[in-house]
Order: sequence, then structure tokens, then C-alpha cells
Amino acid sequence: VEIGESVRGEDVYIIQSGCGEINDNLMELLIMINACKIASSSRVTAVIPCFPYARQDKKDKSRAPISAKLVANMLSVAGADHIITMDLHASQIQGFFDIPVDNLYAEPAVLQWIKENILEWKTCIIVSPDAGGAKRVTSIADRLNVEFALIHKERKKANEVDRMVLVGDVKDRVAILVDDMADTCGTICHAADKLVSAGATKVYAILTHGIFSGPAISRINNASFEAVVVTNTIPQEEKMKHCPKIQFIDISMILAEAIRRTHNGESVSYLFSHVPL
Repeated sequence: VEIGESVRGEDVYIIQSGCGEINDNLMELLIMINACKIASSSRVTAVIPCFPYARQDKKDKSRAPISAKLVANMLSVAGADHIITMDLHASQIQGFFDIPVDNLYAEPAVLQWIKENILEWKTCIIVSPDAGGAKRVTSIADRLNVEFALIHKERKKANEVDRMVLVGDVKDRVAILVDDMADTCGTICHAADKLVSAGATKVYAILTHGIFSGPAISRINNASFEAVVVTNTIPQEEKMKHCPKIQFIDISMILAEAIRRTHNGESVSYLFSHVPL
């Protein structure tokens, strides 16, 4: 890589999301950070809307790697001074770094989308497809002043869900499934069927990172969703051609405002609860 203009003494922001050919993208990011660093830029910030390997944040079985920590080390060693990311799979990944990490939330944008696009939002119910997302769901339900429900799932092996138990009452209500990422979509499609069989009138899914790998698109097309709403931390144009149910929330403004505030030394915490205009 060769940087086309002088970056000496500049405040550099490199934007690269962890998606598609994820390892190529990560390597590209590391090389660019290093190129800017040794070209004497004063500060290099990596803007990573979807953090790569974020799901591998602990040893869930023996001899498993903790890849999220490895990625954190690689970014630090390459020379990143600051990381801006969005809806980390596990917030404690921020602690894997010794440099500042701004973990932005898609929540304000999600709340705005719900109020603008779902007519019956005042009587809806927010549902978490797994116990891990309970915190995210209760936070959204509190701010909309509606109820929430949980689905407890048991996995026999990775990426495959065995059985599900719904905790909460969704009868005759619009159910909104909220999660931070959907990969093969097995969980949310199962959850949607569970909600419909429990009497929900409509089911929406709102996800921050729509990875949609493998059979995801065909599963969504066959599932009983009104809409599957994702943010564009990962480019969705191709996926939207094959699946009319997918809609997206543009979060570029949130990242842009975070970059502007960081560069000017202003507080970024305003963005945790507000959508920039």
C-alpha cells in the first residue's frame, strides 16, 4: 500500500469493517495503520464498524483461541492509537486494548426506526432471542416504555440451536426481535416461528450487524418476518437484491459525528443516547 498524500503530523482515520473477505480486510487495515504510523502521522484511529472475530472473546472449550484478544493485540502492535467500533458482541472486548476504545451503540438509531416505521410501537413487545442479549433488550424496552420477553435457547453445538423456551407474553402483539448480529439466522428464524406460534401478530427483527452467511437469505425469505432491519456496518446492497424483507438503517452519521467529536476533542458520550441530525 502507498498513501497518496502526506500524512505527517495529521490525525488519520482509517475505516474498514470486518466483513466479506474478513482476513483480507483485517490485513489491509493493519498494513494501512502501519503505513500511516511510520509516515509520521500524529494519531491513527481505526474505525471498525463491525469488529472482526468479536464472538471469540473467551475460551468456551479447552484449546480454543481468544481471537478477539489477538485482533486487539495486532491492531495495537500495528500502531493504532484509538479504536471506534459499534455494538461489540461483548463490551469487555474494550478491555482487551490498552488504547482508548469508543464502542458506539446503534440503539438510538434503532429507537428512531421503531418510532417512525412501526405504527403500533406503543403496544409492541421487545424480544431477545437469547439470554445474552437481555441487557440490550431491557434498555430498549425501558426507553420505549414497553414490555419485553426473552427466549432461552440451548445449543448442542456452535451455530445450531436445539430447543427454545419463551419467557413472557406476546399474544396479539407486534413482537420486535433485537440482537447485535445475525450470522446464519438460525436463531432469529427459530425465534420468529416461536413468537408466531405464541400468538404474536407481526414479527420484526432488528440487528446491528447483518452478516448473513450460508443459508441466511433463504431462511429469512421463508420465515414469518414483516421486515429484517440491519444497520449498514456491513454493506447490504447485494443481500437486499435477493431478499426484499431486508431493510437498512444508515449509521454513517453516527460514525461521522464520532470522528468529528474525537478530532475536535469533544465528548462522544452524547452519541450513546442521541442520533446526530
